[in-house]
Amino acid sequence: MIKHALFARLEAKPGKEQAVADFLAAGLDLANQEATTPIWFALRLSPTTFGIFDAFSSEADRQAHLNGPIAQALMAHAGELLASPPVIEPIDVLGLKNQAVQG
Repeated sequence: MIKHALFARLEAKPGKEQAVADFLAAGLDLANQEATTPIWFALRLSPTTFGIFDAFSSEADRQAHLNGPIAQALMAHAGELLASPPVIEPIDVLGLKNQAVQG
């Protein structure tokens, strides 16, 4: 059961918006390799603001993700791509609906 999540807010440096979008799109491959990260979204909230939302079954899984390859890649590129350090917030999941959409 999914009970734990993270939301990371990312603000792109001027002129780096497409690079951030490309970085996040490439992150899907890494997310697909994480068996303990069943839910992962890369988001564009505004022309310059992006986000990552992911959810986990346990606190241990959430911590493993924070120490995993996506977080390492994000921190390695933060200075180059982001106007400020990412804001990463832990979230408690109170309810969840997950229904596959055909399309």
